[in-house]
Amino acid sequence: MSARLRQSQLRSSMRTATDHAATALAILATILVVAPLIAIFFYLVYKGASSLNLAFFTQIPKPEGEVGGGMANAIIGSAVILAIASVIGIPIGIGGGIYLAEYGRGTKLANAVRFTADVLNGVPSIVMGIAAYALVVVPMHHFSAFAGGVALGIMMIPTVTRSTEEMLLMVPHAVREAALGLGVPSWRSVLAITLKTASPGVVTGCMLAFARVAGETAPLLFTALGNQFWSVSLNREIAALPLQIYIYAISPYDDQHRLAWAASLVLIVLIVLSVALVRYVAGRGVLKGAS
Repeated sequence: MSARLRQSQLRSSMRTATDHAATALAILATILVVAPLIAIFFYLVYKGASSLNLAFFTQIPKPEGEVGGGMANAIIGSAVILAIASVIGIPIGIGGGIYLAEYGRGTKLANAVRFTADVLNGVPSIVMGIAAYALVVVPMHHFSAFAGGVALGIMMIPTVTRSTEEMLLMVPHAVREAALGLGVPSWRSVLAITLKTASPGVVTGCMLAFARVAGETAPLLFTALGNQFWSVSLNREIAALPLQIYIYAISPYDDQHRLAWAASLVLIVLIVLSVALVRYVAGRGVLKGAS
């Protein structure tokens, strides 16, 4: 009996040690992932916070060589381009995800769409910019905010599509059967029940796609081009924070380098605040249909 007891205690000790080791490895992996992000953020705060002032948010860039100015036009321009991209990318992406999860299971078309979305997720952003240049800029004969929004919207579609599909597949099939058993039409069951049940995950996927394209520069070089003046027209060149950061980063002037660091910090903070706001709204139940 004592031998069996010792063996049981030994197995229990080994399980406990294995559990602690696995927990320690998981914590270490988390630290290794988070630490670089925290280091980058604090370095941005260190380099850019001192350059943030009222002029940065209210003035347009000064001519090269002059000290001061701001990036108000680039902040507004980024908001315009990202709004266009969201209007294009999110509905199409969610629609594609619904088709893959609810109507196209096992079909050749669904497999082709899924494969295309996976391939597009890995395509370099500059290729997307060239495609948007050929599809929008060349026929219009000029650069524009709309072309920039199309480029970023195309980049959002595959991420939103695949994340929506995965979230819908996690909804239990019994939920669909219950709705259909009550006589609810299939399309209404998908929109009002299945999609609403999966909405927190779908919103997270949309925010991931939004955060991915918000800092892209290469596609905008071929589409929006940039603008040193105020412009909110969809049919004209427009400024954007990533473009302005790129221009100032390769500038020989120290003051423009300082503003580039400040703009980088503002861009990161705006993305974090946007994602956090949407996640907060989703967590409060507004996007889940809660009362």
